[in-house]
Amino acid sequence: MRFETIDGLTHHIALDGPAGAPVVAFANSLGTDFRIWDGVVERLPPSVRVLRYDMRGHGLTSAPPAPYAMTDLRDDLLGILDRLGLDQVALVGLSVGGMVAQSAAAKAPDRFSKLVLCDTGHIIATREIWNARIETVAAGGMTAIVESVLDRWFGPDFRTRDPDLHAGMHAMLTTIPPQGYNGICAAIRDADLTEDTARIEVPALCLCGTEDKATPTELVASLADLLPNGSYMAIPGAGHLPCVEQPDAVARHIIEFLNL
Repeated sequence: MRFETIDGLTHHIALDGPAGAPVVAFANSLGTDFRIWDGVVERLPPSVRVLRYDMRGHGLTSAPPAPYAMTDLRDDLLGILDRLGLDQVALVGLSVGGMVAQSAAAKAPDRFSKLVLCDTGHIIATREIWNARIETVAAGGMTAIVESVLDRWFGPDFRTRDPDLHAGMHAMLTTIPPQGYNGICAAIRDADLTEDTARIEVPALCLCGTEDKATPTELVASLADLLPNGSYMAIPGAGHLPCVEQPDAVARHIIEFLNL
């Protein structure tokens, strides 16, 4: 395990692979930690260097009091890159991780060679939806939302197809600190990245599972249209976390798009 404290926040990170190799960085989604990328990372070529980190309030990274802002999440990522001396990376972000990628690329475009934006958008859901989620978690903890969230995360047959992995994802979600979860909810609620994202020239591939109920295909396709150099690909049968459900497909798209 590796930890780096930056501006008072202790981040849990992993940096693996040969020094000097091209770096692919991964940003996780709401309610998860960087282990969701395990299946994808193990399918990447050994010549790639991989950076993963737990977003604030998630996994083993510190959980400061809510709310958080998208600029906090963006600056966390840029601070990690600075601390590790990584001048430029290809960045893969899922859901809120994809929003962080957009925000970071808008602020510091030279830091990113390419973006892979998975199951995300320039705006996700409505203030009313996020406020209701925050209130539910504040009143009842993570167990109050776990079943509805898992239903949005995965395709309809995932629970029966892989019950052990489904149970593991249940455990991951319910161990997230409520203040960390609600902090990220607030960051998503308050973020409208439309103007910034429309100015991002970094080449971007937008991926979406066709069974995604959280960020449906129409939203992700509209993100690809908004990006000056964006393209869109669907992952048939996957839900909101295709990196967990279909790591082969996600890794293949990353390898092809990044020319690894």
